[in-house]
Amino acid sequence: MYSQLKEGEKILSHEEVLKIIPHRFPFLMIDKIKINDNEPLKAVGYKCISGNEAFFQGHFPGAPIMPGVLIVESMAQTSCALFLSKPEMKNCLAYFMSIDGAKFRQPVKPGDILELRVEAVKWVGRRGKVRGEAFVNDKLAAEAEFMFMIVDKPE
Repeated sequence: MYSQLKEGEKILSHEEVLKIIPHRFPFLMIDKIKINDNEPLKAVGYKCISGNEAFFQGHFPGAPIMPGVLIVESMAQTSCALFLSKPEMKNCLAYFMSIDGAKFRQPVKPGDILELRVEAVKWVGRRGKVRGEAFVNDKLAAEAEFMFMIVDKPE
């Protein structure tokens, strides 16, 4: 998964992720994130899919799969952590603005490790467009492009 880190790469632990983004249980969709100072517009998030996830109770009993919208949310949270980890974004939030071209290629099931590869394809001021891909065992499970805006946290 991420046993050998390249120069400039670091892993943000679950605890570090909690310090960066506002999401919390039951809506925190990432466990760890790999970022690289040499590639400031890319990140890789990881979500270990447990059979205990609450959404599996109804999606679907006897044949559990992770809802596609939550896979897209996982990609968005990975992007959020990438940008909000920058010192100048310490007191900010990232808001979803749009989702385009979402495609779901294979089901994500309990026991899978979801690898969330994101890259900003456009970044202007505090707005950006990100391309995200979600993989299980190096097979594409989902993909989407989404736009976001960074705002100051309310007082």
